[in-house]
Amino acid sequence: MSDFHSHPPKSSLPGQDDSQVNHTQYPVIESENISNTRSDFRRFLAIVSAVGLLIGMLLFGNGFSVITITLSSIAVIIMALCWRYPRQGLWAFLIYLPFAGTISYGIGNDHFLFHLAKDGLYIPALIGLIFELRKKKLPLINPPQLKIPLLILFLIAIVTLIAVNGVLQKHATPDNQPFAVGLFGLKVLIGYIPLITCGYYLIRHRQDLEFLTRLQVILILICCILGLIQFGLVVSGYCPDNSGLPENLLLRANVQRKCLVGGSLGYLPAQNFIRLPGTFVAPWHWAWFLVSSTFFCFATAFSDPKLTWRLMGLGTLSLVILNAIVSGQRTALLAVPSIVILLIIFTSHISRIKRVLVIILGMFIFMMGTWILAPEVMTERVDSFIGRWNADPPAVFLTKQTNLSLKAHRGFLGNGLGEATTSARGLGKTRLVEAYYPKLLYEIGPFGVAAFLFLVTNITILGFKSYHQLQDHSLWGYGIIFWIFIVLISYNPYWYPLDTDPVAVYYWFLVGVLLKLPKIQKQEQEKDQLEAPLDP
Repeated sequence: MSDFHSHPPKSSLPGQDDSQVNHTQYPVIESENISNTRSDFRRFLAIVSAVGLLIGMLLFGNGFSVITITLSSIAVIIMALCWRYPRQGLWAFLIYLPFAGTISYGIGNDHFLFHLAKDGLYIPALIGLIFELRKKKLPLINPPQLKIPLLILFLIAIVTLIAVNGVLQKHATPDNQPFAVGLFGLKVLIGYIPLITCGYYLIRHRQDLEFLTRLQVILILICCILGLIQFGLVVSGYCPDNSGLPENLLLRANVQRKCLVGGSLGYLPAQNFIRLPGTFVAPWHWAWFLVSSTFFCFATAFSDPKLTWRLMGLGTLSLVILNAIVSGQRTALLAVPSIVILLIIFTSHISRIKRVLVIILGMFIFMMGTWILAPEVMTERVDSFIGRWNADPPAVFLTKQTNLSLKAHRGFLGNGLGEATTSARGLGKTRLVEAYYPKLLYEIGPFGVAAFLFLVTNITILGFKSYHQLQDHSLWGYGIIFWIFIVLISYNPYWYPLDTDPVAVYYWFLVGVLLKLPKIQKQEQEKDQLEAPLDP
C-alpha cells in the first residue's frame, strides 16, 4: 500500500515530517525512492485498468450501454487509485466537491449514482488512510478526548436504527422502506465525521495548510465567476425563466430551468424572484457554499504570507459578496457581510489596522457600487429579506419547528433515523423539519440531541484550546477563523447546513485541521532549533 506521507526517505521515522529530514544527505536514496514510487504507480494503474476493462466486458456481455460501461470502468479505476493513494484521493475529493452538482446534472442527467460520485472518492480514500494508519500504529482519533463523545453518538444512532427503523420496517411497502431510510440517515448524520481524521493527517505542515486555503480560493474564484455568468445568462433571457410552468412552480427553483452550471434554478422577473444554484444542485447549497467560502477567503487574505495570495483572497471575497447579493438567497445576503464584519472584529489588532480599514472600505465601496449600478437588484434583495423576516421571524420559525418535533415525538429514541432527512425521500416517506436541532429531536430523540451537543461542545472546547496555544500569528489567524466557523455551524439552529454539502464536509474536515495546528507550530519550533547556530 502507498505511504500516506508521500514516501519519505527510509531514514525518516514513522509520522515524521519530510521537512525534518535533510534530503541533501541522501540523494541516492531519494532518487531511488521517487523512481520506485513511479514504477509502483504505473504497475498499479495497469492492474486496475485491466480490472476495469474486464468489468466493462462483463457489462457489455449483459447488454449495458456504452456510456454505462465506460463510466463504470472509469469509476472502478478512480476508486482503486483513491484507495491506493489516499492523500491524493482526499485532495481530489475536495476539488470535486464544488462541481459535484454541475457534473450530476450536466453529465449524469440527475442520475442518483452521480450524486454519490463524491463518496466514490471519499470512502476509498478514507479506507486507504485507515489501513495506512493501522500499519503505522498511529491513532485513528486525535485528540483522544473525542473518543467518548463519538462513541456515545454512534451507539445512540445504531440503537435508534435497530429499535425504531427496524420495527417500522415491519410495515414497509415498495415505496416506503424505513430501514433503508435509516441507513441513509445514519450516513447523513455521521458519514463525514471521519473527515476529522482525514484533515488531521492530510495537513502535515504549514505548506499543506497554505496549499489547502489557496486551493479553496482558486475553487471559490472559479465557482463565483461561473455563478456571475449564470446570473447574466438568466437576467438577459438567454436561459428561460419560470414562465409557462404550473402555478405551484412559478416561485420555486426547479430542475426544468437549469442554466450553464448547477441544478435547480428559479427566475420570474415579473415577481422579482430569482434563486440561483451556482455550481451546486440547488440554491440552498450554493448559499451555504458562499457562507463557508467567506472563511477560506478571509483566512487567505489575512494570514497567507504571500502578498499575491492575500490580494487574491480579497478579490475572491468581493466576488463571494457579489454572488451573495445576486443569488437571491436571503441566508447568504445576511450571513456573508455579517461574517466578514465578525471576523474583522475577532482578528483585528493594531499591527494590521491598515488591512482592516482596507477591507471595510473596500466592502463598503463594493456594495455601494453594486447599489448604484444595479439598484433594482439590491432593492429587490433587501425588500425580499425584510418581507421574509416580517412574515416569519427566526425566533417564531424556530419555535414552530421545535413544537412540530415535540408534538410528533414518539419516544425517547425519536421517530427513526432519516425520517426527517429530505434527501432520503426517494427511499420512503419523510417529514420536512427545517431546523437542525428540532430535526435531530424528531429523528433520534432527546438523548440523541444531547449526545450531538456533547460532541460539538467538546470539539468547540478543544478547538479553543488548540488555537490559544498558537504563538505564531499566521497560524493563530488560521486557527481563530476556523474556530469561529466551527462554533457558528455547531450551534446554528436555523435550517440544516450540517446535513448538506459543502458545509457537512468543510465542518468536519476543518475540525481536524484546527486540532493539528499546535503540532504544526511545534514542528516549526523544533526545526528552527535544529537550524539555529550554536552559541560560541
